[in-house]
Amino acid sequence: MKSDLDNLMKTHHLEAILVLGDAENNPPMYYLTGGGHVSGAILIKKTGEGPVLYYKDMEREEAAKTGLTTRSMSNYLKEEYYKDAKGDQSLVEAMCLANILSEITLKGRVGIYGKVELSSALAKFNHLRRLAPEVEWVAESALDSVFLRAMETKDTYEVDRIRRMGKITTEVVGLVAAYLTDCKVSEGELLLNDDGTPLTIRDVKGKINLWLAERGAVLPEDVIFAIGRDAGIPHSVGNPEDVITLGKTIVFDIFPAEQGGGYYYDFTRTWCLGYAPKEAQELYDQVNEIYEKVRDNFDLNAPFSTYQKLTCEYFESKGHKSLLNTSAPLDGYVHTLGHGVGINIHERPFSRLAIGDDHRLVPGVVVTLEPGLYYPAKGMGVRIEDTYWFRPDGRIEILAEYPYDFVLEMKHWHKKTT
Repeated sequence: MKSDLDNLMKTHHLEAILVLGDAENNPPMYYLTGGGHVSGAILIKKTGEGPVLYYKDMEREEAAKTGLTTRSMSNYLKEEYYKDAKGDQSLVEAMCLANILSEITLKGRVGIYGKVELSSALAKFNHLRRLAPEVEWVAESALDSVFLRAMETKDTYEVDRIRRMGKITTEVVGLVAAYLTDCKVSEGELLLNDDGTPLTIRDVKGKINLWLAERGAVLPEDVIFAIGRDAGIPHSVGNPEDVITLGKTIVFDIFPAEQGGGYYYDFTRTWCLGYAPKEAQELYDQVNEIYEKVRDNFDLNAPFSTYQKLTCEYFESKGHKSLLNTSAPLDGYVHTLGHGVGINIHERPFSRLAIGDDHRLVPGVVVTLEPGLYYPAKGMGVRIEDTYWFRPDGRIEILAEYPYDFVLEMKHWHKKTT
């Protein structure tokens, strides 16, 4: 949690943390500021002290909304810097930052974070090594940074925001299901728009984006809505021109976030419209069985990788390849069981087999549970996913309920019987 940040900084031997970039769509900056229209900012937090946000004058009122101590960068940006830098903007920015560091007498190890353009940031820090030699700039592993460690557990305010996103997500998923099942169907089992043209993935995604926007949510990345062969490739987002057809597996993986780069929700259902081929139904039943087995056997404080191993062993017992005994399989069970969710769509803890024993299901974590099976050559794939909170009282709570129906009945079509 955010309250753990000072202790984590001490554990990582950091005198301070420095965050660069915008307040929106920039997880470390958003985490400390709460977002807002503050661009190209600098945030410095010394161990044991509150964060200080350095802003551009045009955004002074937006910066004030963060509730943090704020200071204008213009107080540290001297006119002669431009002359001395001879057109090198990265040097100007480095001089400004060096002036800030001097004023607050910052020395020692300082962690650097934020979402910025890499080339210009590298140029700036190359200058800073010369301008502020008393500071040692520290880059941390993505899996073990003070921010991902702090973000790993959530307080009730954060969980309420994730839960709200879950409500929006499942509401939109329900609208998609109703939209699809209300379509008319051609003789060739294609779904049709009102004008009689075939319904495509592009059409469906247009509806999804509209319905999310109406509810204050966005998709920072394209939604996964993949049918047939593409459903058998876990991160295929689907071909926009593919036509929605009865009897083919559709993997619908949706992970929207609050506008401005806030909290995510992660959710997947797999559907067959009208009917399911026998082999697809068998895959679904197996995925559903291990989903329920893991869910019912979740233990507080257990290593997350324990359940990845359990899932691999189960799928291999059913004749599928997995990461347990196959390096990078392209069919069968090809990914890990879940991950943390928060301001980032992927956070600690992770469930990889080789992950450290410190990736545990401790009170406060919010994680996904998402087993799946994939067979692109057979034109099918199946995944089920929900997001769970391991509560401080020891209970495990799903953050948004939604039915697990695999076959969705069409309102204007009935399977012919012979």
